[in-house]
Amino acid sequence: MNPLYVGIDVSSKSNVVYLMLPNGNKHSNFAVANSHDGSIQLVKRICSALNSRSLDTVLIGLESTSVYGDNLVYFLREDASLASFHRKIHVLNPKQVKKFKDAYNDLPKNDYVDSFVIADCLRFGRINKEVYVGDYHYKALQNLTRARYFAVCNLTKEKQRFMNVLFKKYSSMTQEKVFSDTFSTTALAVYDEFESAEALAYMDLQELTAFIMEKGKNRFPDPDTVAKAIQKAARSSYRLPKTVNDSVNQVLSISITSMKALEAQIKEFDKAISAQMELLPNVLISIPGIGPVYSAGILSELGDINRFNNQAQLAKYAGLAWTQHQSGDFEAQNTRLIRSGNRFLKYYLCEAAFSLVRCDKEYKAFYHQKYNEVNRYQHKRALALTARKFVRLVFTLLKDNRLYRSAE
Repeated sequence: MNPLYVGIDVSSKSNVVYLMLPNGNKHSNFAVANSHDGSIQLVKRICSALNSRSLDTVLIGLESTSVYGDNLVYFLREDASLASFHRKIHVLNPKQVKKFKDAYNDLPKNDYVDSFVIADCLRFGRINKEVYVGDYHYKALQNLTRARYFAVCNLTKEKQRFMNVLFKKYSSMTQEKVFSDTFSTTALAVYDEFESAEALAYMDLQELTAFIMEKGKNRFPDPDTVAKAIQKAARSSYRLPKTVNDSVNQVLSISITSMKALEAQIKEFDKAISAQMELLPNVLISIPGIGPVYSAGILSELGDINRFNNQAQLAKYAGLAWTQHQSGDFEAQNTRLIRSGNRFLKYYLCEAAFSLVRCDKEYKAFYHQKYNEVNRYQHKRALALTARKFVRLVFTLLKDNRLYRSAE
């Protein structure tokens, strides 16, 4: 096979292209706009080079650069001009390209050099399979599940910031478990609607109890006890100067609004994901605790399970594999998870595995066994190992297209 190697350095405005001949010599080097018209010019240059050299194969490579290369990949895959050639498109890990570039001495850093390095990396070989762009339903689902992931991350960060500010107003209330859910409707109402810890500490107990019953919709079994605990925590909290206290109230109020908005976003994403999942086969939903959202997050990142030869390959793709450190007779016992891998798939596998721990006796026993084996990083280690076990289940169910059956 004598292919034409096409290295593309992608940016938001332009794509710098290096066309490399089979022997490694330069055919041409040029830049086109990162747009539909620019991509048409790119394809014309590629086809011209293929025809002039009587080549029938083209290997196209570009780095994974946020969203800037996605449209180009779709265009190159769908363009009819390249259909008559044997075409492969690779999206390379920037870390892989950087390591390859390190083999050269003193190469400068610019877009033209980077496009050359990508093309030469393709020529050298030993790269991952061509980019997977299968059923576009999976890509549509991926847009939703990734957006949900970022919304969840933002909500987590907002909650952390909120707790830091809340300590200033109610220091003791953040230290003690006054509410079973720190971010419940009742708890947020207490944080937001009372001007200061002092105002809360010395208000009439019956009025506070009535407030809690109203906000909690009479769901508290013993609202009097809760009211007393709140007042006790408020009395032992620090007192702030009025100017500082007013600014803290403003920050808390805005943060509560932000959290409610993010929670509403997540609910909307969940609805959209559930609707999209009705268009795709889903055997994972038969697993206890794995609803449409978690199964959608997994399926959207995997696509066609047949592109993975075995469950170990799938685990490595998800970043649920461990590095090896061995030399001579020495074999390290403490190793870390690999740093590469699909972080979105890893997140949804771990979340789904932890949900399964709460619903399945086998996974619950496995998680607690791994948790108790060490004294440090217990939850992280146990969750990673449980997720790795879960990968085997996911691979088997999807490969065989069958529903989950409990071992009981």
